[in-house]
Amino acid sequence: MTDFLQIEQTGGVLTVTMNQPATRNALTGNSAVAEFVALGERVARDASVRALVLTGAGPVFSSGGNVKDMRRFFDDALTPAMIRDEYRFGIQRLTKALYNLEVPTIAAVNGAAIGAGCDIACMCDIRIAADSANFAESFIKVGIVPGDGGAWLLPRVVGLSKALEMSFTGDAISASEALQCGLVSRVVPGEQLLAEAQKLAARIAGNPGPTLRLTKRLLREGQQNNLDNVLELSAGAQALAHKTAEHREAVTAFIEKRAPDFQRHAG
Repeated sequence: MTDFLQIEQTGGVLTVTMNQPATRNALTGNSAVAEFVALGERVARDASVRALVLTGAGPVFSSGGNVKDMRRFFDDALTPAMIRDEYRFGIQRLTKALYNLEVPTIAAVNGAAIGAGCDIACMCDIRIAADSANFAESFIKVGIVPGDGGAWLLPRVVGLSKALEMSFTGDAISASEALQCGLVSRVVPGEQLLAEAQKLAARIAGNPGPTLRLTKRLLREGQQNNLDNVLELSAGAQALAHKTAEHREAVTAFIEKRAPDFQRHAG
């Protein structure tokens, strides 16, 4: 079996493609979890990475869990405790690895994003969809719950009422409906999707790398903390930002009325 993730780097942008179209880029029954965990470790260590685009090979973004593989849970020898641990040490590691990536992430949703495939898009910071894409929080259709954290992720993206509707019905919504409810920020023709996502990623990656990572961390903390805590975290992050070579270059370039060169002045 080929590697699940195909990774290419252009400048500060990683383009990561889920590359098992034969299984509709299913996230279980293969090496997807281990590869996403390794990706997180790579990004954490590589300061040259400033943004990431995630997409899928073939006509489907990701079909989520491999339904055929779920038949093994029928075995009485596989206890509920064992299944719980399989989720904790399996797909949930993927969730933490992707959601906690330090750099801005863009999901370029090229087709159907089903079940955990919908949730993996929600693990990214920004979502752009092809006009042919559709989304479904469809766990209920096969008699299971979102074991990958979708119950936490989806309401934060589309709001509680829409998340409940999607989760209780399991029905798919179109790209245009996804745009209306805020699941995606943009819908583009399919042939333009990857170029548009990479263009946005390049604009993001043109900014100072250390400050991008600090900014993402602050925005994430802002979702969980009260204002006083975020102000305190912001003061500490700002102290670090003021001492970066990129900040010095940005201010100097502004005063000198020229474009900053962050690559040459990377700290």
